[in-house]
Amino acid sequence: MPSFDIVSEVDKQELDNAVNQARKELATRFDFKDITAEILPEKDKITLTAEDAGHLRGLREILIGKLSKRGVDLRNIEQDEATISSVGHARQELKIRHGLEGNKAKEIIQAIKSQGFKVQSQLQDRQIRVSGKKKDDLQAVIQFIRGRDFGVAINFKNFRE
Repeated sequence: MPSFDIVSEVDKQELDNAVNQARKELATRFDFKDITAEILPEKDKITLTAEDAGHLRGLREILIGKLSKRGVDLRNIEQDEATISSVGHARQELKIRHGLEGNKAKEIIQAIKSQGFKVQSQLQDRQIRVSGKKKDDLQAVIQFIRGRDFGVAINFKNFRE
């Protein structure tokens, strides 16, 4: 029985490349000369620190620009509120979402069921497995999912016959 998986992933290599490009630009920008500002990538988040809120905003714009140029879907980047200390230092975390969360996955499954496709969809380990008897039914589901915005980046993989 043909099947495929609906996943929500961020390409780690492109994310790493975007962070490195942002760091290079940070080192050469005149408005960041003699300013303590850094981009710290961690496993599931990127921490931005700067001397004040204005420089933090500029740092965030550099990083977001590089992420979008590298093709990283910004719907999977969750920006927390910037925290500013009493001394003036500013810090912000950008969390990277991997996989489909429970509510988003249920919303996608309900959308597929409501259209009356002759397929079965089930949540398996933060991804949705869609299977059906005909390849054409699966392709119709893919076109339907691409046509709707669920608020997260959606990719399709593991197409099997």
